[in-house]
Order: sequence, then structure tokens, then C-alpha cells
Amino acid sequence: MLTIGIAGGTGSGKTTVVQQIIEQLPEGEVCLISQDSYYKDTSHLSFSERESINFDHPKAIDFDLLSRHLQELKKGISFEQPVYSFVDHNRTSETITTHPKKVVIVEGILILTHPEIRDLFDIKVYVHADSDERLIRRLKRDIIERGRDLDEVLTRYQSTLKPMHQEFIEPTKEYADIIVPTNRFNRVAVELIRNIINQKLGD
Repeated sequence: MLTIGIAGGTGSGKTTVVQQIIEQLPEGEVCLISQDSYYKDTSHLSFSERESINFDHPKAIDFDLLSRHLQELKKGISFEQPVYSFVDHNRTSETITTHPKKVVIVEGILILTHPEIRDLFDIKVYVHADSDERLIRRLKRDIIERGRDLDEVLTRYQSTLKPMHQEFIEPTKEYADIIVPTNRFNRVAVELIRNIINQKLGD
């Protein structure tokens, strides 16, 4: 099993890079896990309390559960991956049955901040985009897909997203084996990752 961690700031284009990596790989050989599924259960809090949580801080992530699930996959054991609702700021009652595959890709802004999680990755990737580009992508996603208004997104960006990126996410570049620029020059880096995966699939 080849385990790949793909990190980078919010709106950096991680999902696009993941899609570029897996689109030419054999169907059924890749397992995708999102860090977003592992926000801590906040059912004990009111909606207003959940709204005020700093979701861009490592403390918001249930790394213990993510670590346990990754270790289960390495042992050939399936697990139930949580499903998170950005509308309710909480996990739903649903889960996704996740089976071991030859390639496991874990994607999320904070996955390289945790030493135990980093040690579980065979390849660590950091997707880079400048701050203006990331802000534009975040605005589009939060307004269109998550029902946020412009003022809310901008306030959260200035008060939380930007400082958390500078404190926790940007420094994880140093742990990356490959840094992918999310523009037209990313073809070489993506192709390199694909080649590594194909070699693993051929073993």
C-alpha cells in the first residue's frame, strides 16, 4: 500500500491536483480520504458555539481517529469514514465504508502538521498557490457551495484563515517531498507523482 498525503492552504487547488493524479489511474485502485471528514464531533455544542470554532487550527481535527483509520487500512481492515456537514458545522449521522486499496490519498490543509500522521505517509505533497488566488477560490467555494455571505467569508479569512495559514500550514512545506504549483506548470510534478503510483501498482 502506498500512502500519499496532499496538503496546502485553503483554496490552493489540492482537490484539482488529486483529480489530476487519479484520473488516469485504474478505477478501484485508489482510496481517497479527506481531512474534512475528521473535524471533531461537536454535537454537544450549540450551533452558535460551533460557528465560532477555529476550524483552521490543528486542534479542530480528530487526528487520533484519522491515525487509527490509516493504520487499519495498512492492516487490510475497512472502516467507516465520518461525513462532515459544512452547513451544520458538525459530523452527520452518515458514514462512508472505506476499503483498503493499493494507493491511499489523504488530502487536507493540516495533515502535515501532525508528526504521527506525517510518519504514515510514504509521499508528502504540498500544493502551493499565492494568497490572492487562494482567497478568490475560497470566496467562490464558500459563497456558492456552502451558503456563506461575502462579509462572513472575508471576516473569517482575515481573522482566522490567513493567520492560521501563516502559523501552521505554510511551515509544513519543509516536510514535503514534492511541492506542486497550482498553475500550468504543475504538469511535471503531477506526472512524477503518477509515475511513482504506477510503479507501485505494477509491483
